[in-house]
Amino acid sequence: MTSPKESRANRKKRHLRIRKRASGTAQRPRLCVFRSLSHISGQIVDDTLGQTLASASTLEPEIRAAAQSNSKTEKAKLVGDLLGKRARDMGIERVVFDRGGYKYHGRLKALADAARATGLIF
Repeated sequence: MTSPKESRANRKKRHLRIRKRASGTAQRPRLCVFRSLSHISGQIVDDTLGQTLASASTLEPEIRAAAQSNSKTEKAKLVGDLLGKRARDMGIERVVFDRGGYKYHGRLKALADAARATGLIF
């Protein structure tokens, strides 16, 4: 059994391996996800400029109000939906998905599927 400290270190290693290959450009920015025990957030980043183009999180008032009694997976769907809408408003259609070293299941998959449902391609 791994300790929490080892788990964080292993996730960081996985994330660095992913980041070696995944980089966001102006034509195809990177959608990166951060997941904590109780919240999830996503950002669309242009790595060439070092700018965050759009973001969404469960900490935002509009998502908190809409998802007061929902599960964490439902909240992740709301974040993915909002992030996809914000990206589409900015004219972003294609992104590179950066799962941040997390397994692609549960909340991460829900966020990605909701973003895809709004029209983001990745």
